Amino acid sequence: MVNHQRVDELFSDFPLDSRDGYGAFLRAHARALAPLEQLARPDAPRLPRLMEDLAALGKALPEPLAVERRGDEAFRWGALYALEGSRLGGAMLERRVPPGLPRAYLSSVHGKGGWIAFQDALDKAADDGGEDWIDGAIQGADAAFALFAAGAAAERAGLNG
Repeated sequence: MVNHQRVDELFSDFPLDSRDGYGAFLRAHARALAPLEQLARPDAPRLPRLMEDLAALGKALPEPLAVERRGDEAFRWGALYALEGSRLGGAMLERRVPPGLPRAYLSSVHGKGGWIAFQDALDKAADDGGEDWIDGAIQGADAAFALFAAGAAAERAGLNG
């Protein structure tokens, strides 16, 4: 099981102050974001903004990773939780990107009250979901974190190799 802290540690090794390091960081995110957005169906997909940043850096969109497909809503909500939470981290990471580098993806933050509204919707879904709902949501979040970790590992290998 890969948790949020481990994913943060993996991504903290990317040098965001260089075109190549930042490009590898974005490619790592793209490997996970593409399949996760398809699975979780967020209201505001960020993949187009990430693709815009990659194009500005002259980097190709990498092949997406395979994601576990489960049809239940709890799993989807768990994956969505990880995606929406990553927007909070993006706002903090954007500060480390120097002027002149694109930042459409990292600047895709929640509007005022957006994170709280998402949490309220998540809580309502959990309340309506029944006894096993939380376990399914945790599995969805774990799957999302594992996908981001796999994306980081794949791009770090290319950055260091």
